[in-house]
Amino acid sequence: MALDAQQLQTLEAVVREGSFEAAARALRVTPSAVSQRVKALEQAAGQVLVRRAKPCQVTAAGEPLLRLAGQLALLEREALDTARGTADGSWIRAAVVVNADSLATWFLSALAALPPANRLLFDVYQDDQDYTADLLRSGTVMAAVTSQHVPVQGCRTQRLGHMRYVAVAAPGVRRQWFPDGPTPEAFAVAPMIVLNRKDHLQHRFMRTVTRRHLDPPIHYIPSVEACNRAIQLGLGWAMASVKLVADDLAAGRYEELFPGRELRVPLYWQHWRIDSAVLSTLTAAVTSAAANALH
Repeated sequence: MALDAQQLQTLEAVVREGSFEAAARALRVTPSAVSQRVKALEQAAGQVLVRRAKPCQVTAAGEPLLRLAGQLALLEREALDTARGTADGSWIRAAVVVNADSLATWFLSALAALPPANRLLFDVYQDDQDYTADLLRSGTVMAAVTSQHVPVQGCRTQRLGHMRYVAVAAPGVRRQWFPDGPTPEAFAVAPMIVLNRKDHLQHRFMRTVTRRHLDPPIHYIPSVEACNRAIQLGLGWAMASVKLVADDLAAGRYEELFPGRELRVPLYWQHWRIDSAVLSTLTAAVTSAAANALH
């Protein structure tokens, strides 16, 4: 049985918008029509494709169909532009996922470098680099900055470089909690600043330098900018991107807990393996920006 393009479009809208009602508004149809299309697609697939939650989520069975829906929409738009010999003036929405430190440092310069004639609108998701490929796998995004070098099924991978991290703290924090240097005893009791519960950089660094599994007190601060402010205010120590804190280190506002010791996180660009001008242009911009920013 051939898949129905309208039903695939509706599946994508439900997952993107988060509910059947919101998808109906985006598609300018009734919620009943959205429900009927999704049910018909589920009957054709013989599987539940959407988890009716708040927000709605694609199931494992629905992931390849969601990815197909996005790819078909992109290729259809590009094919029509080519057939007409010109773009129709409408915008193309591109969904990507990026780790927080890349988003706070170099990634936006890649988007800004894209020619305005491409008329791209971005849905930028943020997640830890160890988890960004999950959104690519589900079909929610077309590309990801990720630490995973093994390609997601149906995707290509390109190495971007390493993001360098050092352990930093305000001078007062270092004097208070690390008077004898970065010892296991100091790391075990010194307050630590962490972006979220997926962020394991601090624990990875501690294991590297102490050879121990430690459980220090943790502040969870949910943005890169706020984490940086928390370090300045002396709430604790943290791993920070060298690119982000270079000025603070040079000015003496921060000090390295372990001078000369850094953690390097490899980053890769994964994207759909389709012949798309949009993806090719985006990939060129991302790899160029990464070449200037990463080690």
